[in-house]
Amino acid sequence: MQTLYALHAAAPGKQDGSPGKGSGMLNEKLARTLDLFTICILYITRIAQYAETDARHRAGKYLPTDADLHVSTKIAGNEFLWKVLSNETFKAAIKERKLEQYIEESWVRKIYQLLVQTEEYIKYTNIPVRDPGPEKTIIQFIWEQQICTNEGLMEYFSDELPGWEDDRDMIIMLMENFFRVPVRINFLQLLSAEKKEYALELLRTALEKETYCMELIQPRLINWDAERVALVDLLLLRMGVCELLYFPTIPTRVTINEYIEISKQYSTLQSGQFVNGVLDNILKDLEKDHKIHKEERTRK
Repeated sequence: MQTLYALHAAAPGKQDGSPGKGSGMLNEKLARTLDLFTICILYITRIAQYAETDARHRAGKYLPTDADLHVSTKIAGNEFLWKVLSNETFKAAIKERKLEQYIEESWVRKIYQLLVQTEEYIKYTNIPVRDPGPEKTIIQFIWEQQICTNEGLMEYFSDELPGWEDDRDMIIMLMENFFRVPVRINFLQLLSAEKKEYALELLRTALEKETYCMELIQPRLINWDAERVALVDLLLLRMGVCELLYFPTIPTRVTINEYIEISKQYSTLQSGQFVNGVLDNILKDLEKDHKIHKEERTRK
């Protein structure tokens, strides 16, 4: 959707562009999203590891207090975090994409200093053993309650991380999956080969079938001129029609429901109902004309 939107913005009033150009842009967007996801996790690791820096600084004072000499560094050895730090693709992504340049040490220090004042952090440091539950919970707490809720840091991300404004919702979803599914992540590849193939094929189809799809969509815009409909809605309708017609393994109801949800998230308040109504009407006509051919998906 974002790729189609960008292609349209680059040449308004014309067809969106060639499939080759679109594929290149989509690959760039996928790489950028993966970079942002990795940077967010890198920030969490640096905040946790700052406990050791803080302990050294405080112990090195001319007249350290007892508290200065007993700073907890437990979080720096967090087992959930070290599973990520030992991931070879994580280390490779940071090196190959030069992601360290996006880590602002002053923000690492600020978030750490806020973190250590919280009840959640104090409770964590007082747990005598390392338990998988608390180990993951405190890392998730850093992300959800210390990073995402910090307006200053979010503003810094918007200013300094390329594409953050466009991809923020996607990154939050990826982070939710990161905490929900404890599996080894390939930080060099955001999508599986199958999913990437689907994304590229959907983009190519939406570009190649633009004229035909719009011929199906236009008559359903009752009391609406296509130019008055939100561009995002039109793009989502085109993508939805392509899935209905050219992706036989995706059930029609799945297609419609997914585009309703995407329109609610990225377009106007009324978009969900609008997209639902238009796609549903198009589907009924296509089924009447026997143009919908679905098949059961065989798992590889």
